[in-house]
Amino acid sequence: MSAPAPSSFNPVLQAKAIAEAKDKQARGIRVWCVPFARTASGIDLRGNAGTWWNAAKGVYYRGKAPEEGAVMVFAPHSSSRLGHVAVVSEVVSERKVLIDHANWQRSKISLKMPVIDVSANNDWSRVQVEGTPGVMGNARPMHGFVYPRKIGAASDAAQS
Repeated sequence: MSAPAPSSFNPVLQAKAIAEAKDKQARGIRVWCVPFARTASGIDLRGNAGTWWNAAKGVYYRGKAPEEGAVMVFAPHSSSRLGHVAVVSEVVSERKVLIDHANWQRSKISLKMPVIDVSANNDWSRVQVEGTPGVMGNARPMHGFVYPRKIGAASDAAQS
């Protein structure tokens, strides 16, 4: 079975995720990265962000290459013990993407935030996120990308 065609960013899902987040903000409810990424990507995984990589195994295609619409899964580490997830909104180059996500800054949405691959092997295992315009943050560990394509879905059969 060959892997299905690359995913693409879905502006309808993004708009829905933004609307849900704004509604929560208006009601004083905290906005988290997981529900935002779930809605914005269409990937139906549950649990803390740091569990998404393993939860996707055998359910969704996963990999080390960024694709628009994929969920970037940050590994838990010292300053983010639950991990983090974000949706790739644009692949700028082989080592730079833009992401949309929530709660990088407490209970806020961040759109088109630059991320660069700083891994030694060019495999997206360590990244830096531009949290402040023009300033790249500390390198953070990453698991990889979960693509919004289920393994064994009907679209797979048509491509094999």
